[in-house]
Amino acid sequence: QVQLVESGGGLVQPGGSLRLSCAASGSFVRINDMGWYRQAPGNQRELVAAISAGGITNYADSVKGRSTISRDYAKNTVYLQMNSLQPEDTAVYYCSSNAMVDVWGTKRDYWGQGTQVTVSS
Repeated sequence: QVQLVESGGGLVQPGGSLRLSCAASGSFVRINDMGWYRQAPGNQRELVAAISAGGITNYADSVKGRSTISRDYAKNTVYLQMNSLQPEDTAVYYCSSNAMVDVWGTKRDYWGQGTQVTVSS
């Protein structure tokens, strides 16, 4: 069982930056892929960025070039650095991970509670 706790959201002016953090805890053998999703009011949840266990990254076109996803393996933590933020980035940002939870190789997906990012002057 894995718990994911996001932090780092808040209010930022257009053009500003934020770094979101997500720490995984609980009982698991290995954290595999990790990612960030966001959901704005009236919209469906969409992928922002993902990083594999081996460090391979993928980004949504809307954030490519101004966002960086990274992870600290020792701390079981994934980060999302977002620069040049615009009002369109306003959303609740959710952390997600896939984890191997036992020695038999069982894999499950987990979600955090979300952290609010608001971009406004």
